[in-house]
Amino acid sequence: MSARTTVDLLWLEGRIERWIRFGRIVQETIRSRSESTVGFDPGAIFAFVRWSSNDFGTALSRIDILRAVHPSERCSTVPHVSPGGEMLLRLSGWPKVEAALLAIDQVEALGLAPEDVCPDHWRHVHNRLTTGLSPRAYTELRHDAWLKRRAVTA
Repeated sequence: MSARTTVDLLWLEGRIERWIRFGRIVQETIRSRSESTVGFDPGAIFAFVRWSSNDFGTALSRIDILRAVHPSERCSTVPHVSPGGEMLLRLSGWPKVEAALLAIDQVEALGLAPEDVCPDHWRHVHNRLTTGLSPRAYTELRHDAWLKRRAVTA
């Protein structure tokens, strides 16, 4: 069993789109112009976006922010992700997915990589958007506190 978490990506313009919004990809296998598989080391945080349409418009719009797990850890299963991951955020429906993408943009506007922010922030974004509330913005102060907490517990 591989220690890496793999994600199968697909891009069929206007029909099916599965892509990584952020995360440190450490392995990539290109199978065709539209299909590839990427890998993440255990502990890596990444965002996986899935979208599909049919003759009537959007059929699926979903974003998952996951932490890649070690082989012995329990995890949530997610289609196209093997073996799965620790769920930090899971939203479906375009308004919520769009709000999550805006939260990612807000973190990047601070000059931070979204995969480096406190995992609790993504849980917070999930909880707030699930209940129809706006998430609080991630700040440099909160990020500094996260880095210090991580240094003490590492």
